[in-house]
Amino acid sequence: MRTAPSEPALATSAPPTPPASPAGVAAMLGSGLSNQIGAATGSLAFPAIGPVGVVAVRQYVAAAVLLAVGRPALRGFTWRQWRPVILLAVVFATMNLSLYTAIDRVGLGLAVTLEFLGPLAIALAATRRRTDVLCALLAAAGVVTLMRPQPSTDYVGMASGLLGAVCWASYIKLNQKVGGLVPGAQGSAAAALLSAVMFLPVGLYVVLRHPPTAVSLAYAVAAGVLASAVPYLVDLYTLRHVPAAAFGLFMSVNPVLAAVVGWVGLGQSLGRTDGAAIGAVVGANVLSIHFSRR
Repeated sequence: MRTAPSEPALATSAPPTPPASPAGVAAMLGSGLSNQIGAATGSLAFPAIGPVGVVAVRQYVAAAVLLAVGRPALRGFTWRQWRPVILLAVVFATMNLSLYTAIDRVGLGLAVTLEFLGPLAIALAATRRRTDVLCALLAAAGVVTLMRPQPSTDYVGMASGLLGAVCWASYIKLNQKVGGLVPGAQGSAAAALLSAVMFLPVGLYVVLRHPPTAVSLAYAVAAGVLASAVPYLVDLYTLRHVPAAAFGLFMSVNPVLAAVVGWVGLGQSLGRTDGAAIGAVVGANVLSIHFSRR
């Protein structure tokens, strides 16, 4: 679970900001690598506790971090504030579960690319330029290529990745609403807590049915730290030192980072066609943000 990476990219009417500093660029690179390495590390625990078990542990870690940072005053929340927070909690849980299910079935690079369609769709829907139509067609071509029928095509895994995209888009919209109703990071922290509570029965079932080894538990905790805690805290710093457009542009390389990490760390190689399809999705976002800045 991360902050909404495409939300800053939507703010095309924001006032000019200074160029990204070297420290800011390094922070973005570190955050992206941490996120993808965390996802890859979590997949190493799949044989022992499965994607559901890894997501459960990740939710617990994310809740602990966000509660420490956000410190929500839960008793002071009104029902008007609780409603979007509850929806955000459901999205948190579903988004992570769908992503890790996709990673388990189709690999890290393809799963992250499909999930990335969510924020890309939000960014393209925010404007009505002709170039955005071109970007949408370019991204659609990439998706059709990735999901083309093959003997080894895993449609359940593909569907899980697309569900993750819907959840990520919903996360962006809900996070905007929660941010307008609840001060600071209190809303996100409350949602993370509810999401962790929802996964308590799941975690108990996994422990009783498939007792985790110390190694698998360590992998799952590392996934929570690297893919939730580190990116969240780094992004808090980055968004104060990097222009919104630059941040959104850099988030475009996450599918590429995922493909590289999956190849180097997990041995999940991609063919030229799949690589080109990922490039089409990334290129669509780069073009969209470039023309938004102009």
